[in-house]
Amino acid sequence: MVIRAVLWDIDDTLFDYTGADAAGLARQLEAERLAERYGTPTQALALWREITDRHWARFAAGEGTFQGQRQERVREFLERPAMTADEADAWFDRYVEHYKAAWVVFPDVVPALDALATDYRHGVLSNSSTANQDPKLRDLGLRDRFEVLVCAVELGISKPEAGAFLAACEALGLPPGEVAYVGDQPEIDARGARDAGLTAVWIDRTGGRGPGPEGAHRIEALDQLPRLLARDTRFGARSGIR
Repeated sequence: MVIRAVLWDIDDTLFDYTGADAAGLARQLEAERLAERYGTPTQALALWREITDRHWARFAAGEGTFQGQRQERVREFLERPAMTADEADAWFDRYVEHYKAAWVVFPDVVPALDALATDYRHGVLSNSSTANQDPKLRDLGLRDRFEVLVCAVELGISKPEAGAFLAACEALGLPPGEVAYVGDQPEIDARGARDAGLTAVWIDRTGGRGPGPEGAHRIEALDQLPRLLARDTRFGARSGIR
């Protein structure tokens, strides 16, 4: 079956979320004179990300609100459970300013989008919110590259649930068999896309994370994507790309 469109994840696929998160948190802790409290910047980031992942998972499961999960992340990270919502929002907003200052697109993204522009339609499926991701894509100069932007918060269902991928395919007006999905998470992105009937492409930028889910295609840089999509990769053995 011919692939006619590519759906993309955003964070750590198109945009260096981990790098921006690390830089933003480090600058926030320095500004708040909290840097020494958490040991090294690496230790601080590991704690922040663990707290973020846990509270986001609860939110994705329908527990609480988008703003509420942000507030709870701040309270836990600072060990201030009695912090008011306004105080937590203000702290998070200050962090976001530092985080935004570090936004950058991976260097292989624009060349890949250019190489694929003629032959494929493009859209985005993100587990975040439109209010969060639309301005980000615009600030990064990428929003006009995508016909549709589908986000879990507004959709009411998130990856790896098949319904999220199918909703994004529906927004493109294409069956899942004609759509590829590119994301950095082997389970949430690659396995989820595969199980929903899309061609699953896992971008493992750091390498060495294993082969990924069976039936998904692993690449280490986006310059490998045009060659992969040009082949019929939905059936039979894996492609030659690891």
